[in-house]
Amino acid sequence: MSGSLLPSALALSLLLVSGSLLPGPGAAQNEPRIVTSEEVIIRDSLLPVTLQCNLTSSSHTLMHSYWTRNGVELTATRKNASNMEYRINKPRAEDSGEYHCVYHFVSAPKANATIEVKAAPDITGHKRSENKNEGQDAMMYCKSVGYPHPEWMWRKKENGVFQEISNNSGRFFIINKENYTELNIMNLQITEDPGEYECNATNSIGSASVFTAPGPQNQFN
Repeated sequence: MSGSLLPSALALSLLLVSGSLLPGPGAAQNEPRIVTSEEVIIRDSLLPVTLQCNLTSSSHTLMHSYWTRNGVELTATRKNASNMEYRINKPRAEDSGEYHCVYHFVSAPKANATIEVKAAPDITGHKRSENKNEGQDAMMYCKSVGYPHPEWMWRKKENGVFQEISNNSGRFFIINKENYTELNIMNLQITEDPGEYECNATNSIGSASVFTAPGPQNQFN
């Protein structure tokens, strides 16, 4: 008889433990509710953009609120307001990113909501190594603005056609980090490596490319 009771006792014990992990009644109602405007895609029109957040309900006293972009608080946005707006007067690719409206409460955890501002990549800088000779190492890089962060691709012109460069080629090493890419060429071969290179940045909104000019045959510029 005792053997048949053990499973029931064990099941009851597990039920009690599981029940203690469930939130109490009304827990969800105590969470702050934030209503936001929709995501924004920056085009070429340069029309002003206004981001909006509204703290529609909270059981806690609001202390202050502010805006952040990519985790950094935006200057002069801190105030004590449940209804928040942030205006981008002339939106460009460098204004894209993750915007958060952040609310701080008295004696309660802060709350925030996210609005994504998206834009096609815009390559803002690139550089190639200069005065490199046979057997040395060379480095080229590109950096961009735009959001989401792009997928990067390097290509080299071979017989009039651009061919993709990969990390599997032995002497070429590519490092990608968000809005930055780097192409390292080890042990330069003067007969093979000079030429025209392209870095391409592509995200869900669009793409951009820059090219380097061919260098001298005895150097890699």
